Amino acid sequence: AARIIQNMDPTADPCKDFYQYACGGWLNRHVIPETSSRYSIFDILRDELEIILKGVLETSDQGDREAFRKAKILYKSCMNESLIEQRDSLPLLEALTMVGDWPVASADWNKTNEPNWRMEEKLSIMNSRFNKRVLIDMFVWNDDRDSSRHIIYIDQPSLGMPSRDYYFNGGNYQRVREAYLQFMITIAKMIREDNNVSKDDSFVQEEMAKVMELETEIAN
Repeated sequence: AARIIQNMDPTADPCKDFYQYACGGWLNRHVIPETSSRYSIFDILRDELEIILKGVLETSDQGDREAFRKAKILYKSCMNESLIEQRDSLPLLEALTMVGDWPVASADWNKTNEPNWRMEEKLSIMNSRFNKRVLIDMFVWNDDRDSSRHIIYIDQPSLGMPSRDYYFNGGNYQRVREAYLQFMITIAKMIREDNNVSKDDSFVQEEMAKVMELETEIAN
């Protein structure tokens, strides 16, 4: 209650400017940081919680429960920047191999991988190992008709860009769309180089244009 009152401006007349009356105290004491598009009490609580979590994750894991140890291992692995730099693109290349490689980043994908490639198997690996839904979203949740049991739901997945507007609208949407395509082309070229595959910019651009066309069809 004290925090709500603090965020109000009781000097303002609510009949003339209710927004100032309700939020004036907050506006007077808070400025939206340059790194944020918004700033609310939830953002402040999140920042405070992250500081607390950082302290917890950096303590010794001696005697911790398994769940805490796993969280600390994950945190330490993310903070070990020297090892991350040393491994470079290796984790990504290993992940690509696990899901059947990437045709645009391989010299002979059709000969070596395509005959043994099964979409059902690869979709399940993407879901279970990488928490990535492609083409189909599948998850277990409470049954809407019977809350005492859980069922498998099948749904449409999210798109590569935030919403379908990015695939069809002009203006800023089009600029993001062009940058998105260029990003895919750049990543494909980098992976080809790391795989010691010959440079073929026109092939990469054609293949990524096909990917963009497919995503647009899905968005439609």
